[in-house]
Amino acid sequence: MSSPNRPDRSSLNSRRRALALIGSALLAAPLLSACKPLYGTTQSGAQLKDVMAGIDISKIPGRTGQRLRNELIFATTGGGHAGETRYRLDISIRESVTKTLVQKTGDAEGELYNLEAKYKLISVADRKVVLEGVGVGRAAFDRFDPTFANVRARIDAENRAARTVAESIRTGVAGFLSSRA
Repeated sequence: MSSPNRPDRSSLNSRRRALALIGSALLAAPLLSACKPLYGTTQSGAQLKDVMAGIDISKIPGRTGQRLRNELIFATTGGGHAGETRYRLDISIRESVTKTLVQKTGDAEGELYNLEAKYKLISVADRKVVLEGVGVGRAAFDRFDPTFANVRARIDAENRAARTVAESIRTGVAGFLSSRA
């Protein structure tokens, strides 16, 4: 039997939840107010898309390196013309293949293509490295009896991994430039 002056447990739990939500909102407010939109203007007032278009992407050796470079060029310029070069992006890649789904006979039914790209964003004005990072992409592909199918599956995996790494690098560079350029 409960006393008429004591609140029941369900109302206490709902009050606690409400206070927890209010507390969370008060703690998050200063953090959220410091966030800048990724695709707006930079600290200097320039449009981020214009600053991104001014990045010169160095050549990367190999078929996958060329694919990664092309993906980044399109991601930074949007398919348009490059702007005045203010930054240079140097990238080195490392590729590997991991065998998966190994049968009792030792034959692999599938493989995992791994692509790791270390990048440096360099200011052209003073030749200083302003940002360093790593982008990683992995793509699985199956092994088949016909040779052409294996080659095509590997190329598709390389393309998917390059697209993933390009998106990772673009996001990292855009985040940096939106708050610093």
